[in-house]
Amino acid sequence: MTGPGTGGRRVAITGLGVKSPAGLTLTETMAALHEAVGRAGPVPALADEALPVRFAGTVPQFDPAPYFTVREGRQLDRTAQLALAAAMDAVADSFPEAGPLEHGVGADRVGVAVGTGVGGAASIESGVREFTDRPGSLPAFTVPRIMANSPAGRVAIRLGAHGPALTYSTACASGATAIGEAARKIQYGELDLAVAGGVDAPISPMIVAAFARMGALSCRNDSPQEASRPFDSERDGFVMSEGAAFLILERLDLALARGARIYGELAGYGSTSDAHHIVIPQPGGEGAARCIRAALADARLSPGDIGHVNAHGTSTVRNDRAEAEALRTCFGPDTPPVTAPKGVVGHMVGAAGAFEAAVALVSAREGRVPPVANFVKPDLDEQVNVVAGEPLHIATAPVLSNSFGFGGHNVSLVLVPYT
Repeated sequence: MTGPGTGGRRVAITGLGVKSPAGLTLTETMAALHEAVGRAGPVPALADEALPVRFAGTVPQFDPAPYFTVREGRQLDRTAQLALAAAMDAVADSFPEAGPLEHGVGADRVGVAVGTGVGGAASIESGVREFTDRPGSLPAFTVPRIMANSPAGRVAIRLGAHGPALTYSTACASGATAIGEAARKIQYGELDLAVAGGVDAPISPMIVAAFARMGALSCRNDSPQEASRPFDSERDGFVMSEGAAFLILERLDLALARGARIYGELAGYGSTSDAHHIVIPQPGGEGAARCIRAALADARLSPGDIGHVNAHGTSTVRNDRAEAEALRTCFGPDTPPVTAPKGVVGHMVGAAGAFEAAVALVSAREGRVPPVANFVKPDLDEQVNVVAGEPLHIATAPVLSNSFGFGGHNVSLVLVPYT
């Protein structure tokens, strides 16, 4: 092992915040992942539309009161609400008593990076449904609700962050893209600290119907908890879910100077494009393999240094197979242990990569890898070392987290536990 990082400033991860079907806190989330029971359930709004898919993964019992007033909440759509809550949890995790500006970080040295796949599409849909016949009655705050960049702007406003507040949209890789790009800005000296992550709230009739129409979603309406089955031979599609996850990225030397609790480092970032098909991955997982190798090279690590892999693992045949082939290409036939949180939480689209980076780092730090939910019958064409049945105890080591999205976007992150 020669990592972490290719030089420049090292990037520490000092705060984590999540809002997902697995829980509202990191502790709840990790317990649910170790339990390995799917969290998807019926959604009345989908049943009312008589859709072929009538279930999804939703954030349970989310209470907005600690994060914003009732008036402010009316101006925020579900996407912005979840993003702001998860981001503020991450800030509080990193700075328990006061925010970064109160700790002497200059406002122009704090940035925000948010990934989202569908942005405010669900709010656009609801607006069209409610106000088609009376567009003059649209609420005055409609535009801020539907803007894809609204979550980034809201987080920056709340923090008083004057650095770049950017929005990235690389489909299902969006959250991981935001983290990687934010880390680059710290490495190159543009920022000292960034709030980076992803969010999506895509549980609406139009969005679910569109994904179902293309055959991407599981149709297990009678057993939604068993619907998301990464790498299992009996999978029939992914489970649409909502959620948000954010990380606090900080210059390592500054984090050490203020005595911050450090989860680990973002040591490697790889990003490639399949340039093959708008929704089908490149055959053989070639684009994904190039991405994995780029992330390892960026971290100055070899394949043998990786303790486990947090797979994108969507529970679709083409994506799971391409990823499995990419892992075998990069690691050989005996891959590191492979887990896939989507078996529990479903696919949170733009939030997925950020969520999985967070849980991957915690798993690596604790040396305890969650099993893949609903993994019963391996697909013989996907020979990877899937963790199944019980959590796997491993030595503390770097972890690779993969995210791949429609459009051919590939992102891999290498996270190294800090000891």
